[in-house]
Amino acid sequence: MFQIRIHGRGGQGVVTAAEILSVAAFDEGRHAQAFPSFGSERTGAPVVSFCRFDDRVIRTHEPVMEPDAVIIQDVTLIHQVDLFSGLSPDGYVLINTSKSFSDLGFGDFFDQYHIEHLMTCPATEIALEHLGRPLPNAALLGGFAALTGEITWDAIDKAVREHFTGPVGERNAAAVKAAFDYVASKLKEAARASTN
Repeated sequence: MFQIRIHGRGGQGVVTAAEILSVAAFDEGRHAQAFPSFGSERTGAPVVSFCRFDDRVIRTHEPVMEPDAVIIQDVTLIHQVDLFSGLSPDGYVLINTSKSFSDLGFGDFFDQYHIEHLMTCPATEIALEHLGRPLPNAALLGGFAALTGEITWDAIDKAVREHFTGPVGERNAAAVKAAFDYVASKLKEAARASTN
């Protein structure tokens, strides 16, 4: 089973991101579920959503306490919420920012993690370019697909187009592809640098 926890703020599409991800996994023939956890249900309040998928029937419906991946849609949550609780050293981290992990003040925090599993992606900037709105959720799913390889870009693209129909779907799909390409290129650069 692969489990994802998505952190963001109300109004950023955190719940929608988990739903789209579960639909993408389902379309690839897997069992999937997605559900939110709300505190204060107002715009701007911290929101968490969960997604899990597996080749077998999923019997648990508990919140994801030990995620395989954490997606952070809003970088301002870093010092407000325990975003990495339960994440194993093999886990993946994708943060919506153009800054590096060191610029974010993590220092040695991620030393125990696999460097190739850690990525930042300017998803809000990508969303503004393609959607004209600062909604990073769909773009981050493209980045997630590239970073983890747990789901294909095609499945995310299809699920996004099903969720957002017409021109909005096209623009969101373009953001997905742009973020996928961004993360894929960063992974290639890192792989080249490690071999030199």
